[in-house]
This record gives sequence, C-alpha cells and structure tokens, in this order.
Amino acid sequence: MNTGMQLAIIPNVGPWELALILLIVLIIFGANKLPKIAKDLGSGIREFKKSISGEAEKKDDDTKESK
Repeated sequence: MNTGMQLAIIPNVGPWELALILLIVLIIFGANKLPKIAKDLGSGIREFKKSISGEAEKKDDDTKESK
C-alpha cells in the first residue's frame, strides 16, 4: 500500500471548513433537531459496527443456547 496516497474525496479539510459545514447544517436543520440527528447517526454507526463484527450473531447464539 502506498503510504503517500491520500483520500481524494476530502482533501485538506481544516477548522474553518468544518465550522462552515456545521453552520450550514445548523441553518438547514435548526438547533432543536441537531441532538436527535447526532443520536440517530451514532446509533446507526454503532449498529453498523456490530453487524461487521458479528456481535449480534454471537448474542443470538448465546440466547439460543441458554433456552
């Protein structure tokens, strides 16, 4: 793997660019909906990680064995 390879999708995103993106999101969705959006995004990422690691399958197998 080439260590000098960078992602072409997001090149050099600095603090001012992140602040601008956050401001645009705040204007579009409003301050009241931002916590819910962040919570839903976090739970989606958590579920994605569980599905990749197979944690949900292990939990289902454990509950079947205990019955």
